Amino acid sequence: MISKNFSSFYFAFFLLPFLFQSIHGATQNKINGAPNIVILFADDLGYGDLGAFGHPTIHTPNLDRMAAEGMKLTQFYVPATVCTPSRAALVTGRYPVRSGMCSDQRAVLFPDSEGGLPASELTIAEILKEQGYATACLGKWHLGHLPPYLPTRHGFDYYFGIPYSNDMSPRQNDWEGAQKFPEIPLMEGEKVIDNEPDQGLLTRRYTEKAIGFMRENQDQPFFVYLPYTFPHVPLYASPEFKGASRRGLYGDVVEEIDWSVGEIMNFLKTNGLAENTLVLFTSDNGPWLVMQNRGGSAGLFHEGKGTAWEGGVREPALAWWPGVIPAGSVSMALASTLDFLPTAAALAGAELPKGHVLDGYNLMPQLKQEKESVREAMFIYLGQTLYAVRKGPWKMHFVTMSKRYQPDKRVVKTHDPPLLFNVEEDPGEQHNLAEEHPDIITELTRLAEQHLNSIDAPPTLLNARIGE
Repeated sequence: MISKNFSSFYFAFFLLPFLFQSIHGATQNKINGAPNIVILFADDLGYGDLGAFGHPTIHTPNLDRMAAEGMKLTQFYVPATVCTPSRAALVTGRYPVRSGMCSDQRAVLFPDSEGGLPASELTIAEILKEQGYATACLGKWHLGHLPPYLPTRHGFDYYFGIPYSNDMSPRQNDWEGAQKFPEIPLMEGEKVIDNEPDQGLLTRRYTEKAIGFMRENQDQPFFVYLPYTFPHVPLYASPEFKGASRRGLYGDVVEEIDWSVGEIMNFLKTNGLAENTLVLFTSDNGPWLVMQNRGGSAGLFHEGKGTAWEGGVREPALAWWPGVIPAGSVSMALASTLDFLPTAAALAGAELPKGHVLDGYNLMPQLKQEKESVREAMFIYLGQTLYAVRKGPWKMHFVTMSKRYQPDKRVVKTHDPPLLFNVEEDPGEQHNLAEEHPDIITELTRLAEQHLNSIDAPPTLLNARIGE
């Protein structure tokens, strides 16, 4: 008969290899000193669409928990107001005017566009892959659907998703131009695996693929970029979420994204990876207001998607890294998606090429509350035109556009002198203070001129169409 002590010893000895294997991913990453990086990127989500940012009826417990366990950034900006240029800015850390990924004529890439993100651009994925990271993009790319421009040509080991917006097909849009487009392709790698996939299952499928990728690569540092298809119109939710939100279908969609965030956080915690993973959440631009109930809310900010007003460019943003980012912290300093690439590069110990112009900064001192702010100013573009400048509490508009997606009601105005708002005191941009502060107008105008002098803009890559 085997003694009780010997049985316990034998049981522990037998399980030791399996216990070691289960924690190997977390310990190996810590030994390497390179944290995992996860970027979760919504589409057309408004500043006021999350519980943590004040929405009264959209239930977002996981994003609220992310805020409670990490940091909420309340003055976080995107440098462009629609999908393609905003995504180009995130993956390159550069204003899209530098890469040609913007246009005054065509706001975004379409299924008939022949261009995409140039091979000469350096992406987050390329930097991290060079440092030994496994890299994946799961979701809406929108930086070129032709082979030379796909994620797999820009440093991503794996891609699963749709290459452009979910309304760009005859089945999803009755707009005349959409009738000439093909069905929306769902791609894996560089291969189309389905046409017009069930969009109600996209958020779930992206999430499952992301978790599968992290599980397969947890013994090395990984970078996961998950640009959700939603809440861009048309809206779809899975059966588990459809009809669940008091906010209607838009709320259903946002609540399913919240579920996705929770699944990813839970995976990281369960597998011992949370304390070695930086997770960032934000959106590409403000809400598509002209969609009415099908669009979101900018909260107390003016206007939405497609405009340089606060509602178009200030986004809800969260940063989560247990044990590194102080729980329940709030940063009121300027920050931007432009800062994601320099932050990732610094965490990976990567040296950027000399002479490579970046417009972002390493956010870690700000996220760790070692430094109040790392960013001095933001420049806001619509297409190739500089519309506004933000520095300190001040925001100055050279040009304004309202009702951006109602062509018969668009109002574009050039202002001389420019409009000036103190957006810390007046976040709704209601009170023009230009007459009271000509010194601020002079200072910000000089800052804008210096910025524009630094831009050596290539030709836009959005206007050319296949077959032209």
